[in-house]
Amino acid sequence: MSLFAHYFVVGQYTVGGGMRFCLACTQEKQLLVMSLPLPLVFQAALHTLHTAILDFAPRRPFDTCYKMESQKHNLDCGICYELFKNPCTIQCGHSFCQDCITSHWDSQQGRGQIFDCPFCKKEFDSRPALSRNINLYKLASGLGQSEKEARTTGAEGAREEELCERHGKSLVLFCNQDRMSVCCECAVKECVSHKKSMLEEERQSQEQILQRKEKEMERIISETEKNIHDLSENIAQVKVTLQQTSTWVSAKFGSLLKVLVEKQEAMELFLEEQRRDTITEAEQRLQEMEERVQKLRENKKQVCKMQKLTDTELIKESMLVKVPEFQAVPTEVSSSLQERLSGVTEVLSRVSKLLHEDLERALGAALGLDKQASPQDKRPILAVVPSPAAPFAPGLREGLDGHRCSLTFDPRTANGHLSLSCGNTRAEHLSSGPPAPPADQARFDHTWQVLCLQGFSRGVHYWELEVSKPWAYIGVTYESIPRKEKGKRCMVGMNELSWSLQLDERQLSAWHGGRQEPVSASPLPAAQPSRVGVQLDYEAGTLSFYGPDGGRLHAFHCAFTHTLYPACWIGEGVSVTLSAGGEDCCVGTLTGNV
Repeated sequence: MSLFAHYFVVGQYTVGGGMRFCLACTQEKQLLVMSLPLPLVFQAALHTLHTAILDFAPRRPFDTCYKMESQKHNLDCGICYELFKNPCTIQCGHSFCQDCITSHWDSQQGRGQIFDCPFCKKEFDSRPALSRNINLYKLASGLGQSEKEARTTGAEGAREEELCERHGKSLVLFCNQDRMSVCCECAVKECVSHKKSMLEEERQSQEQILQRKEKEMERIISETEKNIHDLSENIAQVKVTLQQTSTWVSAKFGSLLKVLVEKQEAMELFLEEQRRDTITEAEQRLQEMEERVQKLRENKKQVCKMQKLTDTELIKESMLVKVPEFQAVPTEVSSSLQERLSGVTEVLSRVSKLLHEDLERALGAALGLDKQASPQDKRPILAVVPSPAAPFAPGLREGLDGHRCSLTFDPRTANGHLSLSCGNTRAEHLSSGPPAPPADQARFDHTWQVLCLQGFSRGVHYWELEVSKPWAYIGVTYESIPRKEKGKRCMVGMNELSWSLQLDERQLSAWHGGRQEPVSASPLPAAQPSRVGVQLDYEAGTLSFYGPDGGRLHAFHCAFTHTLYPACWIGEGVSVTLSAGGEDCCVGTLTGNV
């Protein structure tokens, strides 16, 4: 007890007449009692104890508290009223804390006064020498340890007392404004106007909050663990599914490759046999004809020798000479192989289309690949606004025919798989493949494509093309279209330099810059050739496509800036014929591989 040396009993509680109550009995719950005259302190303490102290821990016996407090009073410093810290005894016999008596004499020395004892006021001529009281130090230390143990073990499960770092006193209050624990001195000096609560009550409140948070965390943990379990099962299931799919795809590709290799080997063996049989039969005819020539030459020599005979002998011998008669030997070396393999080539063409377009389209959709050209390849030449299909209008055909023009394919641009014929008005993608064409800077090396020789930089122009099967791209392009690269960027409509209409048995599509625009018109029939018309109005910036019935399939609206050339991409087994005057330009049987 720090301020008064008086103690009193209220019920089972021992109360100091100063600033605090016995901590061991009240389990660290302290009530502030202002430093009033002694009789008033009794009244305030009695009233406060009966009205404010609730729910204390099990009490310690009164005699234990009283003995401890009485013994502690005898070991209090007369200056600081606290338990001795490093006690020293002066000449008059009184003891004080070394720091307390030193500070007291330092203050007297500064004022020029005589040194005295703060308790009995005995004066000394000079500043007394301090000697440490070992016995008193041991008693004070032992009592301090006992008091600490009483605080921490006085009630079952009691917690160790926390002390204020600034004042060394018990933390018994909680300042709600500063959000920190404070002692009684802090509450009186620094937190007077702040809202405060008992530390134990605040702890109980926070423990309830923590319990609610703990339950919420347990709920979240439970939900998360369930989600982890579900996700783990889903991952395991997906792994199995993906593994099965991967195995199936690998097996399917492996099976297809195996079948293709087997059929390729069988076809190569068959073709080799056919080549050998055809060449052998032709060589036999050649040998027979060479033998005939040899025999005829020998007969000719005999006839020449007869010129030297006499008249009678010549007449007689000439009657015996006969010209050998030979059966006609055909000189054509041909084979019915093309007709015999027509079914095979047809299947190969369909398989090629499935691999090059359908499978690639499906893979692109599955992988989310961007079909547009790379940003560095795009050139901001124009803006494109597609127009939907329009029905046939009366008189439209006559108006289109008024702008009809004649076109021919440019042999220098034709890919090596394309064969030009009919005066370069017919381009066909042969399944067998023509001989390799000579290298040319204008040729499409890896794209099955050909441009027309004629280009347009002004005016209105109309032309028609007849496509044998709906597997082609027809349109126009600038001359600067890529020609040597691999991939789709060289195809008409797959870059910013060209526009095209894709003919497909399932759907028609318009293409520009690698972007697809579905066409609402019905797809072209696969069983018969289809005629498609193209109109270019250069100044108006319009490129229109028309179907066999004359109805408009699609239109691009652009601002053209360079010369445009008609272009065709042709699939395997497909032929495209340029028409003039409503009739096909190809009227003969001229053929010529480019």
